[in-house]
Amino acid sequence: MTAAPVPRLRVAVPFVLLALIWGSTWLVIRDQLGTVPPGWSVTWRFALSTVAMFALAWWRGNPLRLDARGQKLAFLIGAPQFALNFQLVYRSELHLTSGVVAIVFTLLFAYNAVLSRIFLGRKLEARFVAGSAIAIVGIALLLLNETRRGGIQGGGDVWLGTAMVLAAILCASSANVLQSTRAAERLPIFTLLAWAMLWGTLVNAVLAWVLSGPPQFEPRLTYGLGVAYLALIGSVAAFPLYFRLLRDIGAAQGGYVNVVVPIVAMTLSTLFEGYRWSALAVVGVVVALSGMAVALSGRSAAATELQASARKPSTKVG
Repeated sequence: MTAAPVPRLRVAVPFVLLALIWGSTWLVIRDQLGTVPPGWSVTWRFALSTVAMFALAWWRGNPLRLDARGQKLAFLIGAPQFALNFQLVYRSELHLTSGVVAIVFTLLFAYNAVLSRIFLGRKLEARFVAGSAIAIVGIALLLLNETRRGGIQGGGDVWLGTAMVLAAILCASSANVLQSTRAAERLPIFTLLAWAMLWGTLVNAVLAWVLSGPPQFEPRLTYGLGVAYLALIGSVAAFPLYFRLLRDIGAAQGGYVNVVVPIVAMTLSTLFEGYRWSALAVVGVVVALSGMAVALSGRSAAATELQASARKPSTKVG
């Protein structure tokens, strides 16, 4: 029996919401970089995310406990994904505009594929490799433009910021690969995410205290609202939307949201950060996003596996 087609609104609404949410989080992160050290801003974000995710797991009827093996997996996911990844991303925005960071971070899809090939044995399609190479060329052009203008307002270290983003992607990708293993897929998604966020919060707190001293919080309304937005909307609310999208249309098509996100991020960066466009920047963005679209258009064996697993509860994070 042929499955009934998914209503267009059921696909369009989460797709648009995800693009707007994840496209805007980069700019909100930029506003968090004030008097509070980045490490503590990340800590407050995931402390609130943890509480909300446990509440969501309880509301959905998921068990709130994990055995020792599950806790080990939650730590191995939470430390790189919700701690090291974000510690590096927040600091990278001290050197690069939020839109540029968003563009560079699109390389996550390539990292995921390479690490999945190495550790999970998933094959890489030729079109995917070619598209990834095109995307890398586009990002290189964009970064070349950044070096000419000297980073944020001429005072940033472009290559240090870039190195931080690339390291952050490696952390996020390693967690994504762990979330794609059978051991992770056997665990309730929201329970695993809640515990991973808790472990990430604890690691964040330790790093923040070691690097920046005792806890700090800025009593500014927009700072508090930013923490709440990143925690509740950017983290807790967005994940269920993404999982629903993957179940409805599959990982291959659902991945296209990651092409739209940097477009939203660059638009907001232009409007609110005064990002100055040049011909080189335009070419770089177009080439990068075109390469990503080419890479995602290939239905490789890996995409087929991901689509199959996306139709059951899983822990893949986009």
